[in-house]
Amino acid sequence: MRSPALRHVLTHLVTPLLMCVGMGLAYMGAFVTPEPNHLPVAVVGSGAEAEALARSVQDEAGDALDVRTVPDRARAVALLESRDITGAYVPDPGAPEILVATAASDMGAMAVEKVFTPVAAARGVPPQVTDVAEPVADDPTGQGLFFLMIAVSIGSYASVAVLGGVGAPLPMRLRALLTLGVSVAVSGIGTLLAGPVFHLAHHDLAGIWGLAWLYSAGILLIGVGLHTFLKRWTTLAMMVLFVMLNFTSSGGLFRPELQNGFFGTLHAFWNGAGFVEGARSLLYFDGDGLGRTLWTLAAWLVAGLAVTAVAGACERHRATPASPARRDPADAAAEEAEEAVGV
Repeated sequence: MRSPALRHVLTHLVTPLLMCVGMGLAYMGAFVTPEPNHLPVAVVGSGAEAEALARSVQDEAGDALDVRTVPDRARAVALLESRDITGAYVPDPGAPEILVATAASDMGAMAVEKVFTPVAAARGVPPQVTDVAEPVADDPTGQGLFFLMIAVSIGSYASVAVLGGVGAPLPMRLRALLTLGVSVAVSGIGTLLAGPVFHLAHHDLAGIWGLAWLYSAGILLIGVGLHTFLKRWTTLAMMVLFVMLNFTSSGGLFRPELQNGFFGTLHAFWNGAGFVEGARSLLYFDGDGLGRTLWTLAAWLVAGLAVTAVAGACERHRATPASPARRDPADAAAEEAEEAVGV
């Protein structure tokens, strides 16, 4: 009797141990050693001197930087506001200037200052640092949107344990409707946190709610659909998709130019990056780039609808006139415990 019970416990311990390994690899791989990786910067000027300076900075930095020249300061500011570059250097002999956009990336701005301050110091004049997109005073590092994403993510994937596990006896159509209702509630909570509670968003709260709803609904629909196929392994799958790979590639702490190529590639299409970059576009950059992030979030929502539809079809195919079989109590308790671990 004791041996099967012990085997049962050890089998179900696999999930939390895999979570431990996965979280360690993901978070430490993404955040422990941030360093520039093709960080896009610009030198302002069109003459031979500007070209020589840009070439010198590029040669010294190697793959850490991608240095270009732009004809004037206005063009550099425009590229910063569109987030095509992370910073720029204006090599004025009397008053050199470093241009950054902290709202796009506080750590990126610091990296740019670290690159160009010695360049100015070599010419004997300390540079002036100009921030063309400052975050609000209530979020001085601009990282509040990352933590908002975490709150919405946890509210979403934790609800999957209830909708997919406890709600399993309900028809998929009803679970899908409940999922949409929960996504409205989670995104509403996120909007309240972003606005009235912590004042991360001083305007466009309706837009923040829309982004949060798209993000939350995509996670919930994918999770509820996957639960039909993965059962107790759903928690691990959700942790991989929406924590390990999602938080690390969102750009909330370090933009992709400060990470290795793996997380930088994920940033281009993962849903957390869509939410964070969309909120930044809305709040700090007059909506520039918002359309691209909306397409990203919409694609994840469509994927969730597709997974849920396939799951519903499979459940209908499996259904019989007889009443559904009851799960073994030990398996049911173990599944609920593992889903609680995920929360």
